[in-house]
Amino acid sequence: MGSAGLSEINFRLGWPNPGLLPVKELQSASQTALSKSEALTKDSLLEYGPDHGYIPLRNSIATWLSSFYQPKAAVTADRICISGGASQNLSCVLQAFTDPAITQYIWMVAPTYFCACRVFDDVGFAGRLRAVPEDDEGLDVVFLAEELARCEPPTPISMPATKTRRSWNKTYRHVIYAVPTFANPSGRIMSLARRETLVRIARQYDALVVTDDVYDMLQWDCQPSKGQNVRKTACQPRVVDIDAYLDGGPIDDFGNSVSQGSFSKILGPGLRTGWAEGTLRFAWGLSQCGQTRSGGCASQFTAAILSEMVETSLPQYMQTVLQPTYARRYRTMMDAVVRHLLPLGISTPVPDRSGTVGGYYVWLQLPETVRAAEVVKVAREEMNLLLHPGSLFLVEGDASKCQLSFLNGVRVCFVWAEEELIVAGVERLAAVVEALSA
Repeated sequence: MGSAGLSEINFRLGWPNPGLLPVKELQSASQTALSKSEALTKDSLLEYGPDHGYIPLRNSIATWLSSFYQPKAAVTADRICISGGASQNLSCVLQAFTDPAITQYIWMVAPTYFCACRVFDDVGFAGRLRAVPEDDEGLDVVFLAEELARCEPPTPISMPATKTRRSWNKTYRHVIYAVPTFANPSGRIMSLARRETLVRIARQYDALVVTDDVYDMLQWDCQPSKGQNVRKTACQPRVVDIDAYLDGGPIDDFGNSVSQGSFSKILGPGLRTGWAEGTLRFAWGLSQCGQTRSGGCASQFTAAILSEMVETSLPQYMQTVLQPTYARRYRTMMDAVVRHLLPLGISTPVPDRSGTVGGYYVWLQLPETVRAAEVVKVAREEMNLLLHPGSLFLVEGDASKCQLSFLNGVRVCFVWAEEELIVAGVERLAAVVEALSA
């Protein structure tokens, strides 16, 4: 083998392909937004915005989410706080609602979104990240409940409170982090029963469930025989929606769940705009973070542009461009996986019983005859194929055995690489696995 003359195929980056970014739609929305702005007034898009974020965008998002998720009660704008994206929002949530002197542990689904570990580390939780395994129904809630029970009564933390008590926030004793729908990296969907149990566990142990719901709208049918059907409603309710009604609703004004949304995976990461949704009091408390109070909510100018898109072109763009294009790419990759990789002993997670798939990623569990680290190395050096190994998705600092199950896997993204290279990439991976197995 040798990479000379082979063009690079990147299955590593979890970014949208540049050719799928809605440049014309954003240009039109920008012009409209600017034409509506009253220059040199307090309502100018170039001035500071309200703490919660640009009001028209919050209204637009509330209507959009209500239509897509169809919760028992419609989403309202006062439950939403605009952010600079899901990762920045996670940082703000931790600033507002945790304290390393009181909050005991961060419980993270494993395999996990690796960049989240750094966010937790940055706010003082190094060494206190704990892995919770995932199976075909999502987060293992039995394992989580057993581990939380071991923390009762709470183990004293030998340090004084590090933050000033505020009337607009509370400090949770635990944080639970997950990507319930089309998880990164596994692509799995957490079942409704698991989501309901998760809410009950969070209430029992004073935990805040933080969910990245950033891939939910990128969904399609698993079987190609069903065609390119557009799915206009969610395959599962969000955890935050379940917390709003389960067993009579939240146990206090703050609730036990916050949903993180983002435009990065659907319109472009350069927009740096997202949102958080929780109870009214939670959203208000989040908006009172020091960095927001200092300079107004994030992305005021971009928020105005996105408001125009959400109200006009975004639904059509999702249904006529993204969903069918990603469905085609996914099926192209899975057809190649079935032909070239499954015969080599590679496996993928069992599809959700609803037949719904989506997101950006396919997880490939390698046979015992090869090791993921070596496969990734040889693929890069000999085949010019870029992959992420399972070790990247470890919950940092947790050496528990529950993380061993996914170490010998790789994550492949079918979104970034050009569509015509997807089959070639799978074929190169097959050649590497076959050669190393021999």
